[in-house]
Amino acid sequence: MTGYQEILTDPSYTGQLVTMTYPLIGNYGVNGEDRESPTPKVSGFIVREASRVHSNWRSDGGLDEYLESNGISGIADIDTRALTRHIRSEGAMRGAIVPAAEDAGEVLRRILEQPRMEGLELACGVSTEEPYEVAAVGEERFHVVAYDFGVKAHSPKLLAERGCRVTVIPAETPVGELLSNPPDGLFVSNGPGDPAAVGQAEKAILGLSEADVPVFGICLGHQLICRAFGAETFKLPFGHHGGNHPVKNLDLGTVEITSQNHGFAVRGGDGDEIPGAPDLRLTHVNLYDRTVEGVEHRSRPVISVQYHPEAAPGPHDSRYLFDRFLDLMESRAKG
Repeated sequence: MTGYQEILTDPSYTGQLVTMTYPLIGNYGVNGEDRESPTPKVSGFIVREASRVHSNWRSDGGLDEYLESNGISGIADIDTRALTRHIRSEGAMRGAIVPAAEDAGEVLRRILEQPRMEGLELACGVSTEEPYEVAAVGEERFHVVAYDFGVKAHSPKLLAERGCRVTVIPAETPVGELLSNPPDGLFVSNGPGDPAAVGQAEKAILGLSEADVPVFGICLGHQLICRAFGAETFKLPFGHHGGNHPVKNLDLGTVEITSQNHGFAVRGGDGDEIPGAPDLRLTHVNLYDRTVEGVEHRSRPVISVQYHPEAAPGPHDSRYLFDRFLDLMESRAKG
């Protein structure tokens, strides 16, 4: 019902066509505050019905005009329930949004020329070109470096609200720069593409964690952390997307309703073991398909989750993880 602007501007959707399952989209328009990045990152937008009017006190434009001004193709009057069932049956696939008059054979040829997601490195293409800082709100408690593989604006914001000065760095930043002047904590962001094609962060994750610097990763960052310690990742049939995924916290025995957006996952094993990564243990599991949703290092201050605890507009069940990250930095500061 809400959150379509955050989805449109989420760098994790780079290169993808997004189908919305709620039937009416666009009724509250768009604004300059709810963006997760400066411009839309999706390749196309598919809805059942696009609202012909928008009304909200924060709105400064309509969805249709917003897509058009940013060169994003959209299509409405689609049976999105049937399309969703098709994707769930056949898996995520390549596609196109074209006028009905286009030759079907030629469109299919162009679709098949597009690369598959497996092996596709997209993170560097959406990463910041230059480092930038997000100032701490109030008294500065810690300095956090955030690897930008497609970071959503809400993640640095939530860290800043907790007293962290956040330096967001490009995905290709040499690991030596981090190891020569270690921060209080390392945040490894979400992002698009195949984690197996992104190797830049692994040395930094291993090097900083060995130096007892707390590390926190989400989504792609979670996959990169797991791969750094020896785990494998694999392509899911149609991925996990949306704001209603139940995840069990195995340590607390509680269930969180989470927001998710990923097409790859970490390969799990029996009990709390992560195959290939004996130093990691399973902390969170997806109650839909039992996939790995969270891990923790058995001896180092490293935690990660597959879902989005920073989710805007929600759910907010998992924001405690940012506090957990700060607790790790606090413990390190106290020695």
